[in-house]
Amino acid sequence: MAAAERPTPLRGALSGLLLTLVVFSFACEACKKVTFNIPSKLEADKIVGRVNLKECLRSADLIRSGDPDFRVLDDGSVYTTSTVVLSDEKRSFTIWLSDSKTQAQKEIKVLLEHQKKVLRKRHAKEAVLRRSKRRWAPIPCSMQENSLGPFPLFLQQVQSDAAQNYTIFYSISGHGVDQEPLNLFFIERDTGNLYCTRPVDREEYEVFDLIAYASTADGYSADMPLPLPIRVEDENDNHPIFTEAIYNFEVPESSRLGTTVGVVCATDKDEPDTMHTRLKYSILEQTPKSPGIFSVHPTTGAITTVAHYLDRETVDKYSLIMKVQDMDGQLFGLMSTSTCIITVKDSNDNAPTFKQNTYEASVEENAYNVEILRIPIEDKDLINTANWRANFTILKGNENGHFKISTDKETNEGVLYVVKPLNYEENHQVTLELGVSNEAPFTRDFALRTTMNRALVTVHVRDQDEGPECSPAAQYVRIQEHSAVGSKVNGYKAYDPETRSASGIRYKKLHDPKGWITIDEISGSITTSKILDREAMTPRNDLYNITVLAIDQDGRSCTGTLAVNIEDMNDNPPEILQSYVTICKPKMRYTDISAVDPDEPIHGPPFYFSLADTSPEMNRMWTLTKVNDTAARLSYQKNAEFQEYSVPITVKDREGQSATKTVRVNLCDCTHPSQCLPTRRSAGVILGKWAILAILLGIALLFSVLLTLVCGVFGAKKRKGFPEDLAQQNLIISNTEAPGDDKVCSANGFMTQTVNNSGQGFCGTIGSGMKNGGQETIEMVKGGHQTLESCRGTGHHHTLDSCRGGHVETDNCRHTYSEWHNFTQPRLGEKLHLCNQNENHVPSQDYVLTYNYEGKGSPAGSVGCCSEKQEEDGLDFLNNLGAKFTTLAETCTKR
Repeated sequence: MAAAERPTPLRGALSGLLLTLVVFSFACEACKKVTFNIPSKLEADKIVGRVNLKECLRSADLIRSGDPDFRVLDDGSVYTTSTVVLSDEKRSFTIWLSDSKTQAQKEIKVLLEHQKKVLRKRHAKEAVLRRSKRRWAPIPCSMQENSLGPFPLFLQQVQSDAAQNYTIFYSISGHGVDQEPLNLFFIERDTGNLYCTRPVDREEYEVFDLIAYASTADGYSADMPLPLPIRVEDENDNHPIFTEAIYNFEVPESSRLGTTVGVVCATDKDEPDTMHTRLKYSILEQTPKSPGIFSVHPTTGAITTVAHYLDRETVDKYSLIMKVQDMDGQLFGLMSTSTCIITVKDSNDNAPTFKQNTYEASVEENAYNVEILRIPIEDKDLINTANWRANFTILKGNENGHFKISTDKETNEGVLYVVKPLNYEENHQVTLELGVSNEAPFTRDFALRTTMNRALVTVHVRDQDEGPECSPAAQYVRIQEHSAVGSKVNGYKAYDPETRSASGIRYKKLHDPKGWITIDEISGSITTSKILDREAMTPRNDLYNITVLAIDQDGRSCTGTLAVNIEDMNDNPPEILQSYVTICKPKMRYTDISAVDPDEPIHGPPFYFSLADTSPEMNRMWTLTKVNDTAARLSYQKNAEFQEYSVPITVKDREGQSATKTVRVNLCDCTHPSQCLPTRRSAGVILGKWAILAILLGIALLFSVLLTLVCGVFGAKKRKGFPEDLAQQNLIISNTEAPGDDKVCSANGFMTQTVNNSGQGFCGTIGSGMKNGGQETIEMVKGGHQTLESCRGTGHHHTLDSCRGGHVETDNCRHTYSEWHNFTQPRLGEKLHLCNQNENHVPSQDYVLTYNYEGKGSPAGSVGCCSEKQEEDGLDFLNNLGAKFTTLAETCTKR
């Protein structure tokens, strides 16, 4: 904040304006109106004046300006927030004060006006004022921390230049005055002397930023508020303190000279960058005391090694008493101590060693996966670490892989195993050289001056009486293909490992895939029991394996494989792969024909292709040219017609074995061979449908005849009368067709009605006597619970026997044909008419059944015939229907 100029008559004349503060009253009236005389223009952040807020409302905790161009501080100072220009002579605004606890509110009216200052005339005797040195400026001020007084302690005097002409009163605010810590500083109102009332701790308050005010008796601010910082000078009153009471560090025992172990650190609350905080580190004491292994950097606190004597096996932990002192370590500096524990980490600087140089063990031959020896070792490194755990290696003597050595994780011993059977006859003892190392590698310095520790192990093999030995496990023989049955060759040979002889060993065949071989029990030789065909083996071109069991005199045995190599003979001609080919003319000029030979390659390609038919017509139409060793190209002449040809082709192998095959060649008018395939397939599908349809129709006809015959047989046995209300009964077919019937009648003996002649009854000829083959008879069959099987007279039951010549013959029946005809004909005609008048009528499918004309000359007549023949000779015609109808005829004649 800049200091204010001293008012003089000359400056008043030049500016023409003077800032005065007039406070009419500091009592309650002051809450009503305050007037400030200001220049016509004020820049931003310029003080306007100060209002005594405490006289208006002492407990006010909320101060608010009613004009955004002005702001009010807590001490009542009024500042501009932006440039203010008075366009007229006056301007006013309101300051609101409120107490949130008591809800009290007051306001202060502020009036701003500008006026010219009336300059005081200077008398001739008055001395001319001379410019003196300004005092209203921030003066460097400080006080000693923890000062002993006396208190109040004078700090400095604050004086304003305006005091030369006016009576000035001084005041201060800020931390240490009206803010925490309260009442630490005060200023004399009249003199401007600044005092401190008690000692100050710099670590709590480094500087106090006070604000000094200079004002006249009427409240006019003679100068701008003056920032007045008071700095507290440090005193070395704080000891340096280590960041930790106990430090724990680790260092490998193989560390080199100068290796950093860790860093200690201390802090000091005194003023930084002074002697009070310049710290120096040192080692007061080391345990164990000798030799001195560690040092500490005096400034950084880094602890390093200074000797090569770190050996965990000797001392595994060190304790250091660390000291830190301020004032750069001078004797009068303050100090403190801390403990540093340094643990020496183990390094692999000790090699494992065998307790003995030689060891012995024994094992029976043929034993495997057995433990034969445990080998202890010594290692000074830390137990149960990678530096201590041993790794054993067989360096020599295990070239055949009979042994294995591992480490027991609990005891760190080496465990030697036999994993592959030993043979006493081959070797009575085995000498192994073992080496031992650690899981972790040795340190570099130690590895340069040490070698792997070694030991010898002698393993004695104990003899055991063994059975026969099948060695090698697979033995090979050769037999020529198609050898004569009984051909004999050498077979599998086993031997006694003790005597190295095959005597006394018997042989038995365990597995023979094709049963081609027999084996001699004494000699083991094999004999062919069948003709050997190499091409019949699975997989082809592989060895024919026979499993053989060898047994000694004590019943001990071994198993071996006899691999028979069947030598191939040229016993198979080459075979053409294609049977049917399609050539699209004219896009395709040829097709390729290929062949294969199941014999071995020495009896196979190259193949020679030729036309089997050497006629001039065949040679003019087709030509064969070689493509490669297994294929030829079949080409046609340009004038060949579109059709399917049969081309016989002969193929020979290199030794003259030949075969001929007729290839069907479809010369088709197409762009791709697949276009010719659908035609062939379509024809087949159509024929298949017709064939299936014909079969289904035949089956349906058979079932119709059978159903008719069965119904006739059961209907003839039932002699029942007709019900009176024939119109409400069901009409079904129950008679049996028989030769000789010339009339077509309904099941109840009434005349049926034709489609073309509805309403007229007739008994027409349907069988051999029917001349009009186009008519269809319609019979009424209505689904119900009863069947029309009888007619009911006046208390008597009669049977409808026959229908001949248009009249009905009955046995003692009261109703004549004309009566039945007159009763049923109108009703049947009416029902047929109703069923036929609407083709969408649903019941029509249940009422009207249509039978097609079955042809002329049928000996059985119509299916719908209603004659009730009881004679046995009426079914003789079924004997002449053929084999397919024999079963049906037998069923019908067993009445």
